[in-house]
Amino acid sequence: MKRIILNLCALSVLVVLGGCSSSGGRYAVEQDYGPSKAVDVSNVPDAVPRAEPKSRGGNKSPYRVLGKTYYVMPSSLGYKERGVSSWYGKKFHGHKTSNGETYNMYAMTAAHKSLPLPSYVQVTNLKNGKRVIVRVNDRGPFHGGRIIDLSYAAASKLDMLGAGTAKVEVEAINPNSWNTKAAVVTAAAPPAPATQAGAASRYLQVGAFSLQATADEAVRQLQTMLPGYQVRIVPLQLQDRRLYRVQLGPVQLNANLAELISRVEAAGYLRPHLVD
Repeated sequence: MKRIILNLCALSVLVVLGGCSSSGGRYAVEQDYGPSKAVDVSNVPDAVPRAEPKSRGGNKSPYRVLGKTYYVMPSSLGYKERGVSSWYGKKFHGHKTSNGETYNMYAMTAAHKSLPLPSYVQVTNLKNGKRVIVRVNDRGPFHGGRIIDLSYAAASKLDMLGAGTAKVEVEAINPNSWNTKAAVVTAAAPPAPATQAGAASRYLQVGAFSLQATADEAVRQLQTMLPGYQVRIVPLQLQDRRLYRVQLGPVQLNANLAELISRVEAAGYLRPHLVD
């Protein structure tokens, strides 16, 4: 009789453990919250995309959570989606993420159901236009029709903490084509140098980028490197995509132009050319 009771107890434990593993674990938590006191995260830098191997954890495909089956994409390249974003904070702070790292709600990270771990994405709040770059190192969200779960810091920078959710656009970043040069955030571009009377106002196009965040980074770098020039972004809508052209100027067609082009090329922009 004792043996039967022990066997039943063991079976009960297995049932409980099985229920935990299929119930979504920490993802089943309905309520979350931020720090007890307001924290200024405005100076927390965005994640810097870099090429990384897939993590050993978190990339099993397919996998099941809360009775649903999910598939991990083989690559993040070309991924772009609009939908609802949520955020997660203190209840998960210090716990392990799906790829085995420790969740830090003050870091620029995110959870996604199907992107390979880790991945880098640009997230744009479609209501206010604010953008952040985050590193995806976790799985979720698994309820509410949401496409991405942002860290407390990322959500704060997108100004979505109060509402709890926001309509966003999520676009994957290819680290191999990302400009990783350090840039200092500066004030608005200073006035352009005066040109000679009658001289045509021409600009030096430094590059054309598919992500506005990349173009913004180039603008900040060029403003720091060449403070005597105006740096502007000129969008160009193509049939199937939008480009953000970064242009420097106005420039004069004299001997100084060759030196300017050399400096721009030395900064990593390989094909600068003149535009009107």
